[in-house]
Amino acid sequence: MQNLQPHAKANYRNIMHAFSTIIKEEGMFRTIRGVNIVAIGAGPSHALYFATYEKMKKLLSERPGHNPLANAVAGSLATLVHDAAMSPVDVVKQRMQVYTSPYKGVIDCARTVYRQEGLRAFYRSYTTQLTMNIPFQCIHFVTYEFTQERFNPKREYNPLTHVVSGAVAGGIAAAVTTPLDVCKTLLNTQESCVASRLNNQAIVGMLNGIKAIHRCCGFAGYFRGVQARVIYQMPSTALAWSVYEFFKYFITKQKTESME
Repeated sequence: MQNLQPHAKANYRNIMHAFSTIIKEEGMFRTIRGVNIVAIGAGPSHALYFATYEKMKKLLSERPGHNPLANAVAGSLATLVHDAAMSPVDVVKQRMQVYTSPYKGVIDCARTVYRQEGLRAFYRSYTTQLTMNIPFQCIHFVTYEFTQERFNPKREYNPLTHVVSGAVAGGIAAAVTTPLDVCKTLLNTQESCVASRLNNQAIVGMLNGIKAIHRCCGFAGYFRGVQARVIYQMPSTALAWSVYEFFKYFITKQKTESME
């Protein structure tokens, strides 16, 4: 849905129309294309993400309880290491998911991109991704910690509050940062119809991406796919936080019992 000038058969009106059209034109399995590369990258990137966040939050917080500045800074630093691991994954995933994608699989896509565009292609959107994800994670972590402070002030293991706080935090952060996500998608996919307006040059950097989006679609182009992004992020962040909080509780409990 974020492609600026999509193929006629991939011009989706809304989420349900996109889903049904993809199944009709490309088959059911097309809806999960790229899941293998995401699964490979998600483990190490999220391990770095939460480990960095917890460590930095403890170092920066002088007092217990909600500390928005410390949470925001810790979230920003966690994003730096997370995106370094996930940027190449996003490039491969998004190129495989575009309609009429020529790649046979993950390895074929990675090899072709490297051969034709070099290693730099995998990090072409890294600075834009950071520009998007740092405010995203700042809003995300501050909102999550704020919601926890209101509904779970004792910070006990409470699955319901973790799920609700994660969903609220992810939804708000996703909506606010959608324009930057559209820009990142353009930089990763290098849509030929957009590049042709720039004399067939590679679209490099956030500023060029922002200009290209406005030239093609106007202001509305910055919010293409906002509903899909929010609907995706809410359960995603809810699940991530609930699983993380469970293992944090489980490991802490095991350590406490072993010391007794």
